[in-house]
Amino acid sequence: MGKRVALVLAGCGVFDGSEIHEASAALVHLSRGGAEVKIFAPNIEQRDVVNHLKGSPTEEKRNVLVESARLARGNIQDLAELKASEFDAVIFPGGFGVAKNLCSWAVDGKNCTVNEHVNSTLQAFHSAKKPIGLCCISPVLAAKVFPGCEVTVGQDKNVDGRFPDAETASAIAELGCKHICKNVNESHVDNANKIVTTCAFMCKAPLHEIFDGIGTMVQEVLKLA
Repeated sequence: MGKRVALVLAGCGVFDGSEIHEASAALVHLSRGGAEVKIFAPNIEQRDVVNHLKGSPTEEKRNVLVESARLARGNIQDLAELKASEFDAVIFPGGFGVAKNLCSWAVDGKNCTVNEHVNSTLQAFHSAKKPIGLCCISPVLAAKVFPGCEVTVGQDKNVDGRFPDAETASAIAELGCKHICKNVNESHVDNANKIVTTCAFMCKAPLHEIFDGIGTMVQEVLKLA
């Protein structure tokens, strides 16, 4: 019997929601791993709406759950309804929506607050000793909620211009967590906390390398489950 995995989205689109390629990669690897997946998102208003053609904010108002339903092909539930007891693991793709909608990292950095349902979901899986997978900017959620945990967002220096957001590693360290440097095609497993992370689009890399890195994260999550 396949593992039961909850996937938590933050909208639809890299600049104001979930990164579409990361969400798709996670779903493909979960499917290949024989997992039974259900998708969730918080029923809240997005912090902002970005015109992805121009890269600039608009005056629109959009709902995170409604926008996430685009990625879920309509088959999605309110995050408030997620019960950790019904799943073996949870995975969070990245995208700016994580830092804007699931928490306030985009505005407040390490002083951010985490959405109540995101926080309670993380706490529930952690307390039940069930694995948590996070990619791209999503590892900051674990860093904020679980001081002392180990995560990766890639490298802590902008190696060859491939890691423009390397300062995120320093902010994670300031939260009392350990940042582990990893390449884009790798993931890090914090066995003590059952947290698996990979950098994905925190690295400027070809799409297939990001896809492969997310694959290692998914595989490790399923092993821990």
